[in-house]
Amino acid sequence: MAYDLSVLDQGCQEMGIVLDGEQRQQFVDFYEYLVEKNKVMNLTGITEFQEVLVKHFLDSLSLIRVIPDIASQKLTVIDLGTGAGFPGIPLKIAFPELEITLMDSLNKRILFLQEVIDALGLKKVSAVHGRAEEMASNATHRQQYDLCVSRAVSNLAVLTEYCLPFVKKGGLFVSYKSADSDAEIQEGKKAISILGGKLTSVDKFQLPDSDLRRALVCIKKVKDTPKKYPRKAGTPAKLPLK
Repeated sequence: MAYDLSVLDQGCQEMGIVLDGEQRQQFVDFYEYLVEKNKVMNLTGITEFQEVLVKHFLDSLSLIRVIPDIASQKLTVIDLGTGAGFPGIPLKIAFPELEITLMDSLNKRILFLQEVIDALGLKKVSAVHGRAEEMASNATHRQQYDLCVSRAVSNLAVLTEYCLPFVKKGGLFVSYKSADSDAEIQEGKKAISILGGKLTSVDKFQLPDSDLRRALVCIKKVKDTPKKYPRKAGTPAKLPLK
């Protein structure tokens, strides 16, 4: 089947991303795996090709807005609560130099992602089954990554408690949010500080060919996260740090 990739090409061009033929094909293959597997398990509510290009692929790649030289950096990245592989898989396709760990608490999703990694021939990317609360206290993962990204829908204070422990001092946590998350960001500042982070920027933009307004919330890791965080499962959501 012939797919119209002009929206992806145009969106990438606007962000300064150059995709070769193999990368474009990998995006198509990923789409096909996604919609096929979505028939038997709930991965995404968005399945129409053009919508996936914009709301999943281009949204994931928008990270380049806040890390302009990402293509030339050999960063270690963890995508926490990756779900169907967003933003991690699109980032890996577009920026092959990244070393990416995809982490999710649902093993079925991890098995799907492993299939995708193998089918697309992606290197230096691993899919790990685990809960953030447990994996963040594991020396293999704690404070081991240059960058943590997450498109998970949790409140920012909660998400920061899960994500920041994975980031090295001097590294960055970028949370993908909707553009109307100002109050949530304001409320999360205390938690960010307690966890060793500092809010450095909030980049707001509109996705091409859509009315969706998005925000990339950038939190720099300025000091070690105290050992007691993240707290045990369920606690961060019930009792967010304030």
